[in-house]
Amino acid sequence: MTPEQQQAIEAATFRRLLEHLDQRKDVQNIELMNLAGFCRNCLAKWYSAAAGEQGVEVDYDQARQQVYGMPYDEWKAKHQQPATAEQLEKFNQSQSS
Repeated sequence: MTPEQQQAIEAATFRRLLEHLDQRKDVQNIELMNLAGFCRNCLAKWYSAAAGEQGVEVDYDQARQQVYGMPYDEWKAKHQQPATAEQLEKFNQSQSS
């Protein structure tokens, strides 16, 4: 595999991950954090950082729009549910360990 092929495959995989997350708006970020240790916001931070490494300025809000497929405030109003006490407890425990 050439470096170009690897990069194309990785890019396609990332696009597929975003598509999957877009199809699963029912999966809340806190659930992703509790189960996998990352969420859509983490992906946006990584996206912005990777852009910076390539000399391209993509701020956090721009990166979140790329990840969420719409402005974050719009996504949050349409799809984000309040975290349950159990979810918050699990999240807080994972942050302190």
